[in-house]
Formats: sequence, C-alpha cells, structure tokens
Amino acid sequence: VQLQAYGGGLVQPGGSLRLSCAASGSIFTINAMRWFRQAPGNERELVAAITRDGVTNYADSVKGRFTISRDNAKNTVYLQMNSLKPEGTAVYYCNADRRYGLSGVWGQGTLVTVSS
Repeated sequence: VQLQAYGGGLVQPGGSLRLSCAASGSIFTINAMRWFRQAPGNERELVAAITRDGVTNYADSVKGRFTISRDNAKNTVYLQMNSLKPEGTAVYYCNADRRYGLSGVWGQGTLVTVSS
C-alpha cells in the first residue's frame, strides 16, 4: 500500500482546508484510515479515523470542526477541517492500519499552517 497526502497550505484562523489521502496498491488489506498530526516540539497525535465499515472517531480537540470521510471509488480519504485554530498548525500525516498482521503504512506529511 502506498499513500499520497496532499492539500496542506496556509489558512487564516477560522478558515477551512481539506486534506486528501489517496491510497494505491493492496487496498483490500486496509482496515482503517487515520489522520495524525505533529506540531513542532510535540508528539504525533491521532486526529481522526474511519474504519472499513465507515465508523469514525475524533480527537476531542477537533470534534465538531473536523470531518473524516472517504470515497471508495477513488480510494481516497479526506479530512475536512473547519474553524481552524493556530494550534492546528502541524504536519498532517495519513496512515493505513492494516489487517492480516501487516504493518501500518504512513503517507508523507502535508504541512498546514494556521496564521493571520
């Protein structure tokens, strides 16, 4: 499985941005897709996840503002981020959690900067 993340950029506080993560390869091995973020000096943290069955969960810090979704036809997962805050500035990574005991896969990060 290979993951390609894109969509980051500079956005003002209160603005919106949508990240995309396109998966290719052995898609059938993917159990869940997740978005993480890592701010400078901080550990990588889970932001949102969506399972094969479409069950979603979110970090408390983004509930009500972020939405994770997927387009199975395009093998793509999205992270719609609304009402962005400066503390949302981070490198965002997509991750595939896999079945059959296979190790997870990380995409390259995409930088989101929330600043006026």
